[in-house]
Amino acid sequence: MKQKGSGRNRVNFFSYKLDLELRESLRLEQKLRKAIRNQTLEAYLQPQVSAEGKVIWAEALVRWFDPEDGPISPARFVALAEETGLIHGLGQLMLEQVCFHLSQHRGYLNNVGIAGISVNLSGRQFYSRTLLRDIKRVMAESGVEPEQIEFELTESLVMDDVQMAIDVMRRLRDLGCRISIDDFGTGYSSLAYLKRFPINCLKIDRSFVEDIPHDPHGSEIATAIIAMAHKLRLEVVAEGVETEAQRDFLIAQGCESLQGYLFGKPKHIQEYVDQGRALFFENNPGEIKSVINKQLRSE
Repeated sequence: MKQKGSGRNRVNFFSYKLDLELRESLRLEQKLRKAIRNQTLEAYLQPQVSAEGKVIWAEALVRWFDPEDGPISPARFVALAEETGLIHGLGQLMLEQVCFHLSQHRGYLNNVGIAGISVNLSGRQFYSRTLLRDIKRVMAESGVEPEQIEFELTESLVMDDVQMAIDVMRRLRDLGCRISIDDFGTGYSSLAYLKRFPINCLKIDRSFVEDIPHDPHGSEIATAIIAMAHKLRLEVVAEGVETEAQRDFLIAQGCESLQGYLFGKPKHIQEYVDQGRALFFENNPGEIKSVINKQLRSE
């Protein structure tokens, strides 16, 4: 009897726990739906630097700061967005924010070295029938130059339907956008497929970078990816670079670009715009007087 009773208690416990999880998921979904509708999710940028240490590009990362719950992890709400179909609205919002800033503040972003921004595409977005139409609309409305945008696709995503993926990638390239394969080395693509992908860049996954140069296996894999990419005339970006030893090793192997906390944590896109604006006025002091005079005349 004791065993049966404890068994019933376990069922009750798991039922109660599952009920709490479902309620929390529903609560978060409603909040996320409202956040997308009110456009309160924000685009942050993490810089990518050249082998010489100069910022040349950036990756857009979504962040959510809820008034009640505070900062909510992307690992938590992006997965929820995928499950509920909200990922379309979320992805569209991020693309709109990125294109707006690239269009309105291109000069300021260039001042800090950001020539363009990478935007992540989820599986649902990538295989959506409206993807190309939505991207064209945002670019037309913002006036952004296509070469300023790079779309990042995970390796596993493009292997779900290889032929369709190749077709969509070609259409994106025809628009003038760049394409990169993110988290490379963690999926199951073969070289036979890789050589057919119309891409510009491979991003080495951080799992191969974190123990460089002490782990011989990670170091060898990173070296092999760089060499293979160059044979295919692709650029390489290494993610998760946090130490000078990692940086020096990757540069010695010919890696063109690096991304990670060693060069900066993600910052709000407006911070880069403000930084670029400050540099502009620092180098063009006469413009400050011109701006002040315009403001005074408008008043």
